[in-house]
Amino acid sequence: MQLPRLLLAAPMSGSGKTTLTAGLIGALRQRGLRIAPFKCGPDYIDPGYHALAAERPCHNLDSWLMPVDQIAGILARRSGDADLALIEGVMGLFDGYGTDDDTGSSAHIARLTATPVIIVLDARAMARTAAALVAGLRDFDRRLHIGGVILNRVGSPRHATIIQTAIEQTIGVPVLGYLERAEGLTLPERHLGLVPVAEPGHWQEWLTAVTNRIAATVDLDRLLAIARSAPPLTIPPLPTVTATDQSNRPVIAVARDEAFNFIYPDNLDLLEAAGARLAFFSPLHDRALPAATAAIYLCGGFPELYAAQLSANQSLRDAIRTAAASGMPVYAECGGLMYLTESLIDQHGQTFPMVGLLPGHSRMTRRLTLGYRTVVAQTDTWLWHAGETIRGHEFHYSVWEERPPTVTPLYTCLPDALRPQSATEGIVNGQTLASYIHLHFLSCPQAATRFVAAAGRYQTGQKEERYTNRGDAV
Repeated sequence: MQLPRLLLAAPMSGSGKTTLTAGLIGALRQRGLRIAPFKCGPDYIDPGYHALAAERPCHNLDSWLMPVDQIAGILARRSGDADLALIEGVMGLFDGYGTDDDTGSSAHIARLTATPVIIVLDARAMARTAAALVAGLRDFDRRLHIGGVILNRVGSPRHATIIQTAIEQTIGVPVLGYLERAEGLTLPERHLGLVPVAEPGHWQEWLTAVTNRIAATVDLDRLLAIARSAPPLTIPPLPTVTATDQSNRPVIAVARDEAFNFIYPDNLDLLEAAGARLAFFSPLHDRALPAATAAIYLCGGFPELYAAQLSANQSLRDAIRTAAASGMPVYAECGGLMYLTESLIDQHGQTFPMVGLLPGHSRMTRRLTLGYRTVVAQTDTWLWHAGETIRGHEFHYSVWEERPPTVTPLYTCLPDALRPQSATEGIVNGQTLASYIHLHFLSCPQAATRFVAAAGRYQTGQKEERYTNRGDAV
């Protein structure tokens, strides 16, 4: 498949990759091009900006969470009707899962997909040194094709010219343009990174401003030529899911609003492919679950910022508790887990009653817990067979306190370089499964099949009493 494509990477986080990627999408769309956006790594927030700019979903490419032999296929499948694929990198160019190699890094994705790399360089307070930084990135791994550089946060056009001359004359890498420093272009941040576009904000005005500036100061023709130099993609067959044989597709209610929006589009697509009908609902605003709900999916997000509103919606909290008591499958990740505890203690120390399905309380702290995790299912459930190994990730500032020692854990987290001891994680409480671990279903497509099968059994009145030897789609 011939797919023009580029990957925007940087020496480090905070260099402006998200701003440049969204602005380039906007500027290229002004030319009438269809852009397929992607994000390296497991991030949920940055893809929202790219989806806004492209007016289509932004998909993740994660070579640690997902099988490496599927990355090129995912890129190709999600870009089939596009004129160009634009990929935002993660952290620094070579930063991935560990220190021994760059698995999961932007460089790894670029090699797997033979995608030219454009370096986004934060040029504040530097001149000729910029050439040394670009030379180091180019020479560290010569398997990469460093196609060019875009300078970010330059002080003036003259500043950009000085750096461009240094880079092009000393190492021969083209500088494709620049973006000047401007207060209005700085995206708002808080404890988990950028503010999601699912929340209220002047996102369209910001996008218009950055799009117009990039269109004026970046050589889009040269950029497109580099993108079109990418070799054809070899597309392996993609993993499939087993569709449940049901005449009436079960409804899975998926939380989606300002408080809950950390969910991968691929997860939703796989659930639909497995036979589900998806019905979105808002724990903030809706008074009841969607009609005919047969299972609930509570994704992550920022429940701590909306704790008062979530607590005030007593009707929806009661509906979830009643559904769970009836045996309905409930799956919750991170923010969803926090919402299901007895109460949430926010960053100001205020306590708000939550659903109360899980014993104990979730409390915000100043300590960030993050990283990839390899977990092992501890018991047979409607989603997992005991002993299955799954890859996921976590990213949160909260802790789950006063959890009774007698609860059944959902997983054991295996040791890694940062956590030398194994630890239990999550909970199995009836048909409710909750954990801080986020999953990408492309790494475990059987999860989608089992999720829909469990919803189907609930819909037809079959009780979930035994799990052993059940099989994936029975």
